[in-house]
Parts: sequence; structure tokens; C-alpha cells
Amino acid sequence: MASDTLTGSARTDAEISGLDALEIAGQEKGPSRVRRLWSATWPKFAALALAVALWQAVVWSGWKEPWALPGPAVVFADLGHYLVSAALWEGLATTARRAAVGFAAAVAVGLLLGLGVARVKVLRAALGSMITALQTMPSIAWFPLAILLFQLSEQAIFFVVVLGAAPSVANGVIHGVDYVPPLLVRAGRNLGARGLNLYRYVIAPAALPAIVAGLKQGWAFAWRSLMAGELLVVIATRTSIGAQLTYARELSEAPRLMAIMIVILVVGLLVDTAFGAADKAIRRRWGVLDQAGN
Repeated sequence: MASDTLTGSARTDAEISGLDALEIAGQEKGPSRVRRLWSATWPKFAALALAVALWQAVVWSGWKEPWALPGPAVVFADLGHYLVSAALWEGLATTARRAAVGFAAAVAVGLLLGLGVARVKVLRAALGSMITALQTMPSIAWFPLAILLFQLSEQAIFFVVVLGAAPSVANGVIHGVDYVPPLLVRAGRNLGARGLNLYRYVIAPAALPAIVAGLKQGWAFAWRSLMAGELLVVIATRTSIGAQLTYARELSEAPRLMAIMIVILVVGLLVDTAFGAADKAIRRRWGVLDQAGN
């Protein structure tokens, strides 16, 4: 009897050791960090090279005059001068401040509104479809009202940025809370989680992936609203990326105009990368991301 127990224990230990060895071997065979970085970046470089090649092909075709559609070499040369100029960094500082303040306000409004609609049936019946309608409304359609209320001012831009981003954040919260398994909520209550603690320790972590997706979409709407606002609401005493884009168009400076557009695109890509890293961290914590392959 004792020998059988010892034999079973030894077999179990051997199986556990074998599983550990298999896991370690799988981790050792995973790609290195350099290879993972390269596998993630080379498609982007390939897409960029293809876009530049198509751009140059269109220029060579003579579809538009060079003053209207300059080639990549001219634009990138102007971009180099633009990157070392004070105008870029002054405009970028103004635009970044507006984006941060507007998006922060939109997140606060969206989180509160989303939680209220998700948990209160009366609010869901009254505002649920309205939030989706507001999300689908083009942000530029708000500017006539914003200019009428606040004139050509910072408040007009802030107004439209918040209205453009908050519905997406709210919808992300609503969908995240709706898809929290009821069994998980009941388990949390049985363990003593009530009120704010239930949201803090049970509902919020379970809804976090959807909330992050809503934040990412909300940022996209906020950035688009901000760029539209800076194109329409030009404040003479404050330079911004959008205002510089307007000036370049009015002066027919096509290389500078396209250089500014590249800056706007790069800023969007950087923020999208930050949201992607946050999403990957959440998926890794939830155990739905293969650490060896990503």
C-alpha cells in the first residue's frame, strides 16, 4: 500500500516535472524580443514604402501640377525644416493641450454617463439610443452651434471635442458593463462586495477591455473634432497645428501643408500605439495573450 502510494506520488512528480519542462522548453523556443519587434514593425515600413511609391507614381503621371501636388522628396525636405522650427512645437503644444483637456473632460462625462445608463433602467430607456445617435453625428455639424454660443474661442473647440468623444466613451462603458457575466456579479456579492466595492473589484475589472476600446474610439473622435475645430476656429493670438494647416492652404504652400498632415498622422499613430500597448497589457493579464508569441 505504502509502496503504491510512493509510486503514485513519484509518477505525479514526474508528470509535473515533465509539464514544467515542456512549458520552459516552449518559452525558450519563443522568438526573441528583437524578432518580435521586427515582425511588428516591418509591415508598417512596407505599407509606408508602398504609399510613398504610389504617391511618387501619381506625381510622375502629371495628374496635378507640382505646385499643387509636390513629390515625396520635396515634402520630406520641407518636413525636415518644419521639425526644427519653433512654429511646429508651439503649435503642437497648443494642440496637445486642447486635446488633453478636451479628452479628459470627455472621459469624465462618458464614464459617468455610461455607468448611469448601464445601471439605471430609466436612464437607459431615456438616453440609450440618444447616445448612439450623438456618436454617429459628424462632429463638424456641431460647430455652427458652438460658434453661435461661444464665438470663435477656445470654448467652441472644447465644446465640440467633448461632444465628439464622450458618446464613444459612454458606449464603451455601457457595452462593457452589459457583458459582465451575472454569475461573476453574484459571486462578488456573496463575497461581500457591495456598492462602490462591487464596481471597483468586480464590474470595472471585468468591463475594462470594452472600456479601453471605448476610450480608444473616443480619442479618435476627439482628435478628428479637434482638427476640424482648429481649421474652422482660427484664433490669431494662438498658433496651432490646425491653424498652420489653414495658413499653408491659404498661401498655397503645398509642401508645408503636406508636411503638417504627416505630423498629424504621426501623432495619431503614436497615441494609437499607446492604446494598443494598454490593450495588450490587459489581454496579457486576462491570460488571453500568448506571451511567447507576442
